[in-house]
Amino acid sequence: MQNQPFFEILKAVVIGIVEGITEWLPVSSTGHMLLVDTFFPMRMSAEFKSLFFIVIQLAAVCAVIGLYWKRMFPFGFGVSGSRRLVVKKDIFSLWFKTLVACIPGALVVFTADDFIEAHVRGPFVIAAALIFYGIVFIVIETVHKNRAARLECLCDMDYKTAFVIGLFQVLSIIPGTSRSGATIIGALLIGVSRTAAAEFTFFLAVPVMLGSSLLKLFKYNGALNGHECAVLAAGCITAFIVSFAAVKFLITYIKKHDFKAFGIYRIVLGCVVLLFQALL
Repeated sequence: MQNQPFFEILKAVVIGIVEGITEWLPVSSTGHMLLVDTFFPMRMSAEFKSLFFIVIQLAAVCAVIGLYWKRMFPFGFGVSGSRRLVVKKDIFSLWFKTLVACIPGALVVFTADDFIEAHVRGPFVIAAALIFYGIVFIVIETVHKNRAARLECLCDMDYKTAFVIGLFQVLSIIPGTSRSGATIIGALLIGVSRTAAAEFTFFLAVPVMLGSSLLKLFKYNGALNGHECAVLAAGCITAFIVSFAAVKFLITYIKKHDFKAFGIYRIVLGCVVLLFQALL
């Protein structure tokens, strides 16, 4: 078909919009992208799609780096226009804690990622994860209602807290769980405030998605052709732009609301997916 390349780029844009919105919300960006591809599949090789779904998430992460550059970049200059380089020790410390939190997930990805990708990516798995963790969010928010957080600010986070949150992030290897969702659930359970939990997911996303993208590129056989490059670029640019709005929305939202609405959304979406599968 003459129009097939155009439609594949259009699908990439749609998936980019879905990724940009869902990457930072605790609703599973990977699960949403796989669901979109299940019902409106991209006519690309399985190997390319595996690469696409990872790299497009890195594009969304780049949007966060742009928004949080001053809080993430550990170098600066002195006051009054001085050109003397200043090392921001507090930011360096937070990055070291972030890397500690990444250790459990990195070990699981290197040992089980191929198996998960080959055997645990169907709509039923995604639907089950959406529903289960949707219920978990509602339960946690109900139990912790009006309970004061022991850690309100990222600056107060210690290495033990970061590592425990990293253990919860391992759950996100199952599609439909949500990397940000698993991180936030773990953080809330150990007394971290919603805002600090959400912001820590931004830091965690940088090494996680950079490492995952480099791993996929390393495993990718052969060079990308022109059409594949166009599809990848369309998805990445879209995800990057949409992520700006999604991050701002999340930070504004959680200052006044809890995560119950996301839990309800997950349950409803999971049930809809199961219903569609039953009707197919």
